[in-house]
Amino acid sequence: MLDKREARLRRARRGRMKMRELGVHRLTVKRTPRHMYAQVVSPDGGAVLAQASTLDKTLRTGPTGNVEAASKVGVLIAERAQTAGIRRVAFDRSGYKFHGRVRALAEAARAGGLEF
Repeated sequence: MLDKREARLRRARRGRMKMRELGVHRLTVKRTPRHMYAQVVSPDGGAVLAQASTLDKTLRTGPTGNVEAASKVGVLIAERAQTAGIRRVAFDRSGYKFHGRVRALAEAARAGGLEF
């Protein structure tokens, strides 16, 4: 029987293999009870091209583990990815369900100009 973390990582591995096969930039998401992290990773997985999280000085004011904070991270990652010259990414939800904070981050990144 798989525990919760192993099952999530198994689901994540499936999506990542498909993204690697397609050779696209990945917008990866990491979710903890207190913080949200987002990175844009190169197609080969060897370099982080842009990153944003609720640990950034500009986002540390107020609560950091809710939907509002996640949407702020989405806007910030979209801005930093466009600065790095990246407009099209594949959304790697890391095995998390697409709702709540993960969905808020994705929608904010789309509104910020990223295409996925």
